[in-house]
Amino acid sequence: MKKISLTGIKPTGTPHLGNYLGAIRPALALSETYETVYFIADYHALTTVHNGLEMHDNIHKVAATWLALGLDPEKGLFYKQSDIPEIFELSWALSCFTPKGFMNRAHAYKDKVAKSLATGEDADSNVNMGLFCYPCLMDADILMFNADIVPVGKDQKQHVEFARDVALRFNKQFGKAIFTVPEAIIQENTDVIPGLDGRKMSKSYDNYIDIFLDSKSLKKKIGKIVTNSQEMDEPKDPEICNVFKLYKLFASQEQSDALAARYRAGGMGWGHAKAELQSVLEEHLGVARDRYFDLIAHPEKIDSILRAGAEKARPIARENMDRIREVLGVGKSY
Repeated sequence: MKKISLTGIKPTGTPHLGNYLGAIRPALALSETYETVYFIADYHALTTVHNGLEMHDNIHKVAATWLALGLDPEKGLFYKQSDIPEIFELSWALSCFTPKGFMNRAHAYKDKVAKSLATGEDADSNVNMGLFCYPCLMDADILMFNADIVPVGKDQKQHVEFARDVALRFNKQFGKAIFTVPEAIIQENTDVIPGLDGRKMSKSYDNYIDIFLDSKSLKKKIGKIVTNSQEMDEPKDPEICNVFKLYKLFASQEQSDALAARYRAGGMGWGHAKAELQSVLEEHLGVARDRYFDLIAHPEKIDSILRAGAEKARPIARENMDRIREVLGVGKSY
């Protein structure tokens, strides 16, 4: 049997090219060698998103993005976290095996505390319990479906480490392998995807390019990529150019080699380079963009896919939760 890969997708806004290259594309590629579980982590997003209409819109945008880019809901599982109540029951059970010290060391919590202290506020003034208990719910997400691997960026490795520790504690307590102990698969390239200003592409820096911009908007965004003051006739080094760095992440090796040669030969201005970037993005994402806007225009299609995914996932979750309830001594659910 294939091992299981699990990926959580937090609906906190429209994904950008950095998300696609660093998380979506590699996670979708795992479907070739793993049984895949993809879920929309809407309850995780509640720690920051407190507007119902915004949440509903974000769920549709994120689901449409993954579906448009190649997620096949007929293979593996694709569901909305809130549609699987067993996950929340498991979260409570796992919290009873989780030392509070774990929660104190969680990166998101520590960052909030540090920011509060830096502005002279009480350490916990900006911390809600959802944020504090976030790791317990994430542990439940991972352990409920016995994921063998969880692809994450370097900054999220801690979540998988917590899940591993809790799984080992639980298994040791009851003397048998109740949970699969997961491994983190680190996406090493998530730190090197350049934004418009050359820094890591991030919404925090407002230097990102949305995945599915129309041609006119895409051209405008690409036009904002920072370049140097070299004249058109001057030879240029492609490896230090933000435009080329993005280009080669989408282009074939042959395309990259050809454009690099034009850089070094001189006679090519930055406008030409940016036009080449737009061309390769249109080539790579144009069909997916059409699928995305079709899904957004027909949200009932998205809802139907997520309902079908929940219907596939719930029996698995219920069976696993019944085993867990039994070892806990609380009996099976009715």
